[in-house]
Amino acid sequence: MSKILLVEDNEMNRDMLSRRLERKGFEVVVAKDGGEGVDTAHFSHPDLILMDMSLPVKDGWTATKEIKEAEDTQHIPVIALTAHAMSGDREQALAAGCDDYDTKPIELPRLLGKIETLLAR
Repeated sequence: MSKILLVEDNEMNRDMLSRRLERKGFEVVVAKDGGEGVDTAHFSHPDLILMDMSLPVKDGWTATKEIKEAEDTQHIPVIALTAHAMSGDREQALAAGCDDYDTKPIELPRLLGKIETLLAR
C-alpha cells in the first residue's frame, strides 16, 4: 500500500480527497500547512506528496523546494495542486521541484493517473 502525504489547508478539501484516496487503497497522512508538510515528509517517509501551493506558514513552492533539497526526501515525487490555473503555474511548479501539476477542483481519475505514473517510476 502506497503512502501519500496530502498537504492541504482547506479542511473540506483535505477530508474529501483523503477519503477518496483511502477508498482507492492508499494510506493517507495529512499536513495542514507547508511547515508541517516539510516536517511530516521527513518523519513519515511518504511514497508521494500532494502539495497545495497556497498554504499558510510556508507556501507550497517553498515547502517543495525544501523537501527536494533534503537528502532524505529529495526522491519523493511531488504533485502540485492549485486552483490558480494560470499560464506559467505549471512551469513555476516544475521549477520549484514538483514532478507534476494538477488543478482544482480535483478530477480524481486524472489525478489518480498522475499518481500511478509517478509511483511506477
